[in-house]
Amino acid sequence: MSQSSTPQLLRPGQQEAAPAGRRILLTTGSSDAHTWNLVHLQLFLEEHGHSVLNLGPCVPEKLLVDTAQLTKPDLVVFSSVNGHGHLDGMRAAGAMRAERSTRDIPMVIGGLLGISPEGAEQRTADLLAAGFDEVHPDGTGPAALLGKLASLDSTCTARVAA
Repeated sequence: MSQSSTPQLLRPGQQEAAPAGRRILLTTGSSDAHTWNLVHLQLFLEEHGHSVLNLGPCVPEKLLVDTAQLTKPDLVVFSSVNGHGHLDGMRAAGAMRAERSTRDIPMVIGGLLGISPEGAEQRTADLLAAGFDEVHPDGTGPAALLGKLASLDSTCTARVAA
C-alpha cells in the first residue's frame, strides 16, 4: 500500500524544516543582556518544526555546559548583539569543548561578534578554532540555520529539549 503525502505549503521565501525536528539549545554570552534576538530565533526555529530551549540573556558558561549535558541538544545556537560575541563565544566554546560529554555537540555562532568591522576575519578564525562549526557575521539571516540543521546527522532522537 503506498502512502500519499500532502505537500507542505510554504510562504514565499520559507524553506522546509529538516526531516525531523531537532533539539536546539539557544543561548547568548554572559555579558549579553539582550533578549529580542533570542525570542526571534526561537520563534523562527519553532515555526520550522524544531524544539528550542532558550536559556535567555547573560548565560554563564557553566549553565550552558550543564544544560547541554542534561538535554543533549542536536545543535547549540549562540546569538550575540552586544558587540562582545567574540569574547563570550570563545569562553563558551572553550567550556563546551573541554567537557567530554559536550565536546561533539555542533555549535554555531552569529550576530554582532565585535564592536568594529576591523578584525572580523581573525574573530571568525578564532571562533572556528575554538570549536564553533559555523560563524555567521551580523546581518546573516536566520535561514542560514536551516541549512546547518538539514546537514546534521539524521540520527536525531525524539526527545525534546524542554
